[in-house]
Amino acid sequence: MPDLIIRNLHASIDGAEILRGVDLELSRGEVHAIMGPNGSGKSTLAHVLMGHPSYEVTEGEVEFMGEQVLELDPDERSRLGLFLAFQYPSAVPGVTVANFLRMAVNAHRRTPDGEDNPIRIPEFRKLLQENMEQLKIDRTMTSRYLNDGFSGGEKKRMEMLQMAVLRPQIAILDETDSGLDIDALRIVSDGVNSLVGPEMGALVITHYSRLLKYIKPDHIHVLVGGRVVRSGGPELADELERDGYTPYGVEEAAV
Repeated sequence: MPDLIIRNLHASIDGAEILRGVDLELSRGEVHAIMGPNGSGKSTLAHVLMGHPSYEVTEGEVEFMGEQVLELDPDERSRLGLFLAFQYPSAVPGVTVANFLRMAVNAHRRTPDGEDNPIRIPEFRKLLQENMEQLKIDRTMTSRYLNDGFSGGEKKRMEMLQMAVLRPQIAILDETDSGLDIDALRIVSDGVNSLVGPEMGALVITHYSRLLKYIKPDHIHVLVGGRVVRSGGPELADELERDGYTPYGVEEAAV
């Protein structure tokens, strides 16, 4: 049974329907890519899956790890094993990277009845150091305020570090390639590739096929007008690169 099952998902914001019946299944160990033109609902899908309060789900269901998640708060979804890497990560002045990550780890370590079970400082330092070495992140980054004054590439690498430390079952990457030059894109892609494996799957959302030259998907889904209009293998990226989204009636379907 797939770890993440999306059935007939409809969602709106401010009364405007964006998702119009999305169906998708994803399991750990798999990389699925969602491609589509601007305004097709890609980022909306990511935000709805993580429980962004601005979006209203009007129909459908999302099942993750055997649980219905649409009634869960974002932090509950995160503890269940969902993770979202933002397209535009926010800066948090006054909170260092190390303190932010330790608070995130501790939030995930709470017992089912809400009791704290904080990670020991030496254990956390070891966890952080190992993952920073794996992702080739300079140790001085941990003392900087989270994303404050960071370049686009540094922000995206911090998203990868969060993913590495939290080890979700399914990671949703919302246009991770946005704003990256080719060197930063390679570094971030290497980070994703090093983390995805038997215990972690990824849902990669992108507008362009260039990201998929570095992160190789098992499946590609074309999202147009709030619906998955086609699914296929990795070769679908080459077709989209060649023909664009015109064959899918983008002008009429985009919102």
